[in-house]
Amino acid sequence: MTNKGFYSLLMCLFSVLFSFSQIEKDSTSIAIEESPIIANETLVKKEIDPLRPSKAAFYSAVLPGLGQAYNKKYWKIPIVWGAIGTGVYFFVRNDKQFDRYRDAYKSRLAGFKDDEFYNIISDDGLIRAQEQFRRNKEMSILITLGLYALNILDANIDAHLLQFNVDENLSLSPHYQYNQMENTSDLGLTFNFKF
Repeated sequence: MTNKGFYSLLMCLFSVLFSFSQIEKDSTSIAIEESPIIANETLVKKEIDPLRPSKAAFYSAVLPGLGQAYNKKYWKIPIVWGAIGTGVYFFVRNDKQFDRYRDAYKSRLAGFKDDEFYNIISDDGLIRAQEQFRRNKEMSILITLGLYALNILDANIDAHLLQFNVDENLSLSPHYQYNQMENTSDLGLTFNFKF
């Protein structure tokens, strides 16, 4: 009884598989895949503004972050302000520390013994501290200027990339095709550029 059920199920499956109609193909004809035709009126082409990158760079040079706002990348503005603000903060902090040690050293050279570092730091220690804070102050100026220049470069490059052509008229895609004539498969890369 189980053999009869199994055989009847197997016969049903074969009849379903072979009952679908099949189209007979001519072995000499080559099938060409039809691609959808896109009317030129449906494609929206953005006009390229050649001055946009220079405008963005100019705005960032005038006020850091303004070029990022011009490019509509508002999330970058706090990063720019934070980076430049951090550089300015360290410059001001190192400048104040440099002034404290310089004033203490000047008062010792004048013969006073009432500076805040009198019994704590020697004269050589005051000189070394001045040199260290001067170096830190100069480094913070260089880093701040570098971040300012990076802000300008970011706005300029971002404005260039916003105008980069990424529409469907320009595409690069891999393709796989079965070649019936040679009974092999073809693998390739297609570069499409439509005018």
